[in-house]
Order: sequence, then structure tokens, then C-alpha cells
Amino acid sequence: MAVTIDASAGGRLDGRDVARLVRSAAAGNQRGWNRLVDEFGGLIWAVARAHRLADADAADVAQITWMRLLRHVNDLEKPEYVGSWLATTARRECLRVLRRSQRQVLFGDEPWDSESSDSRPDEALLIAERDEALWRGFGRLRASDRALLRLLMADPPPSYEEISAALDMPIGSIGPTRARALQRLRKELEREPIFTPDPLNGASNDD
Repeated sequence: MAVTIDASAGGRLDGRDVARLVRSAAAGNQRGWNRLVDEFGGLIWAVARAHRLADADAADVAQITWMRLLRHVNDLEKPEYVGSWLATTARRECLRVLRRSQRQVLFGDEPWDSESSDSRPDEALLIAERDEALWRGFGRLRASDRALLRLLMADPPPSYEEISAALDMPIGSIGPTRARALQRLRKELEREPIFTPDPLNGASNDD
């Protein structure tokens, strides 16, 4: 069976397109599987990142998650919600990896890459200092805040249903929890000098 979904518009597929894609993959269509991986591969990696897995462990989680889908794709009662199914499966596998390695979720993080490679030296230094300060503030957040914000930063962003499945969080609490997490992040950033307004900025020199 051919896949007739037009992906040229970009973004996430709607439920009907996802269901058709799952049925295509279940029928053995390789293009269907490839499109599923393109559509939801980032979600699985975001779940692994939210659980602070190393790259090798995250790759294992992704592989196992897709293998489980391959095994159960014909059993899905609601194929349009395969994203939530994948998020739940990935979360359970992440927890299994963490239990096996007896690790705790830590708050260390690598800084974001600078968006501009041709910035002037002073601009590059300012960007680096800003990013380091941002990640220090992010690292002081509670683990649940960091996990939620990581998923919300995923590209493409997962749906609330997928976030709910990935973090075992009621859908109705995602929005308020996100707002509180961002508020706590803002408070943490106020402790960083680079984000503190200069009290002399704009001061008058009319003396």
C-alpha cells in the first residue's frame, strides 16, 4: 500500500494522517515506517533527554521503542495516538535504564550552541556567558521542571497528549506546570548578574 501523505507543508501530522501512516507501516510499507521515524523520532529522543540519559542509552531506548512498535503495531486500538504510545513506551524504557544503572537524574547540562558562528569576539563572549548563566539557572530547577521544559523545547514540539504520556502527567496540569516552571526559571535567572538590569543603565548625566 502506498503512502499518500503530503509532508511538504511540514509540522506534525493530524490524527487521520497518523492513523493512515500506522496502517501503512503495519502492512509492511517501508516508506510508512520511514515516515513514522521522521515524525516521531524526535519525540523519543526528547523523552530520553528529559530523563537525562547519555547518548548511548538514549539510542538504546529509541531502538527498543521502535522494536516494540514493530512487534505491536497491529495491536494498536487507536493508531492515531501512536505518538502517545511511543512516548509511554520510551518513558518506561528510560525508567528501566535508570533503575538498571542506579543513576539519579542530575541537573548538569551542556550549553546551547551559539546561533551565530560569525559574531564579533565580544558578542560571542556575551552569548557564551548568557548561555552558561541560563543553563546554571535551568540546572537549579527541580527535576520535574527540567523534564517538562526539555520536552517543550523539542523540535517539532510534542502534543500535550504525548507530553502527558512521556511524563505520566495529567494533560490539564501541563499548562499550569509549564507556567510555574518558567516563573521559577525567571527567578533563578535573577540570581545571575548577566540577567540583572544595570542600575546605572539610562542614568542621567545632567550634572
